Amino acid sequence: MTTSNRRYHIITFGCQMNKADSERMAGILEDMGFEWSEDPNHADLILYNTCTIRDNAEQKVYSYLGKQAKRKHQQPDLTLIVAGCVAQQEGESLLRRVPELDLVMGPQHANRLKDLLASVFDGNQVVATESVHIMEDITQPRRDSNVNAWVNVIYGCNERCTYCVVPNVRGVEQSRTPEAILAEMKTLGREGYKEITLLGQNIDAYGRDLPGTTPEGRHLHNFTDLLYYVHDVPGIERLRFATSHPRYFTERLIKACAELPKVCEHFHIPFQSGDNEVLKAMSRGYTHDKYRRIIDTIRRYMPDASISGDAIVGFPGETEAQFENTLKLVEDIGFDLLNTAAYSPRPGTPAALWSNQLSEEVKSDRLQRLNHLVNIKAAERSRRYMGRIEEVLVEDKNSKDHTQVMGRTRGNRLTFFTGDINQLKGQLVKVKITEVRAYSLTGEPVELRQAVPV
Repeated sequence: MTTSNRRYHIITFGCQMNKADSERMAGILEDMGFEWSEDPNHADLILYNTCTIRDNAEQKVYSYLGKQAKRKHQQPDLTLIVAGCVAQQEGESLLRRVPELDLVMGPQHANRLKDLLASVFDGNQVVATESVHIMEDITQPRRDSNVNAWVNVIYGCNERCTYCVVPNVRGVEQSRTPEAILAEMKTLGREGYKEITLLGQNIDAYGRDLPGTTPEGRHLHNFTDLLYYVHDVPGIERLRFATSHPRYFTERLIKACAELPKVCEHFHIPFQSGDNEVLKAMSRGYTHDKYRRIIDTIRRYMPDASISGDAIVGFPGETEAQFENTLKLVEDIGFDLLNTAAYSPRPGTPAALWSNQLSEEVKSDRLQRLNHLVNIKAAERSRRYMGRIEEVLVEDKNSKDHTQVMGRTRGNRLTFFTGDINQLKGQLVKVKITEVRAYSLTGEPVELRQAVPV
């Protein structure tokens, strides 16, 4: 089947890993001659890159699929694909539920999209969920931004948190080689990207499955070594990374972030619960005291660092007193941003089978109380920016006010100021902060610094 003049649309749910996978799959489709369609109803191929962390994301996928499955009865040439974690988890049962689907593919198969589609265009219904070794991909992703980019450094996860489906759907840890990561970053630097976020489901596990040296003979055993190895890529002005696991977060990594000028002072470290018994039931492998020590160490090296995290309320068996330990942790630490969720039982996870599940009312009440505190603390943390001059990397125009541009501080605070996006996109601008809100800032430019020429 010819793919020229055919249009595609990708809908992405969930985490940054999924966004990075979607960009790679978009790159493959464009290499095949597909063109992007803003409207899914005008597309000849629709790909849903799915997330199974929370139940509502899964339900959304089914409701979207229902609409397009009906459309396929009128347009038999429409190609429907479910990729990502729901695909991995449900496999062939997805085809039984939605027989109009052409391709069901797990996250490990993102790089194989072209080959899988060749089989689909030959008239087959394809399910690709078997475990594979993730091969290095040479396809150029279709990046959603031309200022910042994701770069995967490790796929999969070997942790066995009792609430989490990630190891089941994304497979075991597989680190990319440092030279492949460096080559991708150099390409991005040449193409004008200014900021890179290094990604891993458990980024601190990077390198455990590698031999330990680079072709140049440099010893490289862990993520901290990798940061030193890739730091000096020409053209790249800022480096970020996510997601960290408290069990593996070391003082050496914190020291490296303080020493390396391109690494932003922003740390995303999920804690999930502030209670040791709940953490034990979750199989997280650390205590709240260990988590607090990590934050204390970060603030000793970088007093102004931004801290964000993830928390789950209403885990099976969580008592009111245990929930209050989470509130106490949030009160004591003062997060700049916290992603919160009520526990949602996921298929194939141990906690989903436990009999001590909490009611939806209790979960909802606790989530509301936590969010209220989170918003108060975020607003408190934002106050420190008032009157300060912050370096902002301009990403886009403000969609609500086109006389303004938007970007982020090194601490990852969204910042708006008056300016022309055509002149400022990708520039680092010194901005004096004149207005603070819980999660964003407004300011006035005081100095424009041209980005370093490549």
